[in-house]
Amino acid sequence: MNTTTSLILSCLALIFLVAAIGTRMLRARIREMKARRFHPQSVATSATSAAGFQSLPAIQASDNFKNLFEVPTLFYPLCVGLIATGHASTAFAAAAWAFVMLRIIHSVIQCTHNQVKPRFLAFVASSAVLLGMWTAFALALLFALGR
Repeated sequence: MNTTTSLILSCLALIFLVAAIGTRMLRARIREMKARRFHPQSVATSATSAAGFQSLPAIQASDNFKNLFEVPTLFYPLCVGLIATGHASTAFAAAAWAFVMLRIIHSVIQCTHNQVKPRFLAFVASSAVLLGMWTAFALALLFALGR
């Protein structure tokens, strides 16, 4: 598999993770709404939603879903930039998959036992990988400009 395909597949894997967590959140919320018999309008805002949902699966999945729209959003443009500038390499592809795997680990932890220390370690490790990728990409661009 070439590096471009690998980078695209890593992005797709992260997108499928977002879809899986979104589905988990939706199912947990619907289950709780039915069990507690409250109207969907009663959780129309984030404030009323926070007060309305009390089960851990609904809260944990929601928190994780939000997390997947924070740091990981810096991953997608990086992959596009690597491909567009021709800087995609085996090292970047390996780092991309490491980032995705760490985000999966983070999601599994947050949506199950939710132990803060291992979840935080997965977060820090994934963020470090992403920062390293951005740094290496920036240096590669600067080096290419200097030629």
